[in-house]
Amino acid sequence: MAASVSKISVGLLVAGIVTAIFGIVLVFVGPIIVDDQIVKNVEINPKNDLSYTMWKDIPVPFFMSVYFYHVLNPKEILKGEKPMVEQRGPYVYSEKRQKENITFHDNHTVSYREYRRYFFEESMSVGNESDVVTIPNMLVLGASVMMEDMPLPVRLMLSTALTLFKEEAFLTKPVGELMWGYDSKLVDFLNQYLPGMLPTSGKFGLFAEFNNSNTGLFTVFTGKDDIRKVHKVDFWNGLKKVDYWRTEQCNMINGTAGQMWPPFMTTESTLPFYSPDACRSMELVFQRKGKMKGIPLFRFVAPKTLFANGTDYPPNEGFCPCRQSGLLNVSSCRHNSPVFMSHPHFYNADPALLNTVIGLSPSEEEHGLFIDIHPETGVPLNVSIKLQLNLYIKRVLGIIQTDRIAEVVMPMIWFEERGYIDGSVLTTFYNNLVVMPALLEYMQYIFIGLGLLFILVAVVLRIREQKVSKHLNAGKQCDYADPKKLVYERTPLLQE
Repeated sequence: MAASVSKISVGLLVAGIVTAIFGIVLVFVGPIIVDDQIVKNVEINPKNDLSYTMWKDIPVPFFMSVYFYHVLNPKEILKGEKPMVEQRGPYVYSEKRQKENITFHDNHTVSYREYRRYFFEESMSVGNESDVVTIPNMLVLGASVMMEDMPLPVRLMLSTALTLFKEEAFLTKPVGELMWGYDSKLVDFLNQYLPGMLPTSGKFGLFAEFNNSNTGLFTVFTGKDDIRKVHKVDFWNGLKKVDYWRTEQCNMINGTAGQMWPPFMTTESTLPFYSPDACRSMELVFQRKGKMKGIPLFRFVAPKTLFANGTDYPPNEGFCPCRQSGLLNVSSCRHNSPVFMSHPHFYNADPALLNTVIGLSPSEEEHGLFIDIHPETGVPLNVSIKLQLNLYIKRVLGIIQTDRIAEVVMPMIWFEERGYIDGSVLTTFYNNLVVMPALLEYMQYIFIGLGLLFILVAVVLRIREQKVSKHLNAGKQCDYADPKKLVYERTPLLQE
């Protein structure tokens, strides 16, 4: 019996030591295993079903919400009064993005074109595309500013053409036509006599060139040779840099294509990306940690310097000529049209801009953009990109349509592109990248705990075994003592 207990205690001791050592090894090896799995899954590789599908087809809900600034006092603006606007919307469109012409190269890069298609979602909108709104007429006011430095006879010719085609400073049309295009004899005239002035030769609309189009030929790193480079842009349309801006730094194509980023982020990381729509690279900064349905995330937001002018932020001098901080002059990549980008309602912009237009009320919650990233993989969980399109308008001598319009940056529309991981994609993502690493982490502590428990039980059994052995030894000493001596010692009469 004693031998059996001894074998059990030894067995438990050995098992405990082995189990505890295995748990301790997991403490150091576990994170390496998890990181190795992340590296294998994050690489742009058709064999990686989850991440490759998310990269190729973006199988998650993605929407574009458009808000129009309906002009309430167009006649008064022509007299030089302050513009008064009222926000209308949202008009919501589901957005389908799909990469095509995907070609892998020997230098661990992949090229593709991403096509965008928009479908109106009336159930998610406040109205429908037949709603009528009034906005500044870009064909009139934009062309007027563009022609400001032309000889007076040319400006008079333009004014005459505008009159003949019955074009006015403000345009009242259905939302659908303003978004995707309407027929204009003026467009035909300008394309005939001033070719290249307009971005389209067909219908003219604010988003006409975006629907059923692609964002250019991107060539990005797959991460096969270096996971720190995954998704980073190598070329865009065959270019290492653009030539829209005045400095080499501003012309650089930095970061990713704006959909995924390299893994293993820290709070010191940033989100650099190149935006073909803005014609420049941008960079978001870390704001805070959070969680989305149990998945840890880092929230990145736009810094106040993103659209600051060169005076307030010298590195942005290359994006000038600038106006107040908060405006990005994109005329150089928009056929010299006097168009400016900003945050909606001039959020994070010079307060002077708010004083020029009545009806704006900026707030971070409503108008600040953000991207929520799973830091371990670089995969966005929740995205909300919000931008505003503005038109610089003013009185131009010789063009009677501009009358006495005051010089002002006039907001026209703002839009939000948002998407989030949900449904089966979220479940798979959660199980593979949250539950499994957590189980691995728990297992290491379970093994250490079990090992210590086995060792403790072995020690207890050994102590009990020793006590029983000592007791038995004491009993044996008593049994084998000399009986005569015991009788002699215990009988006084015999001693005498």
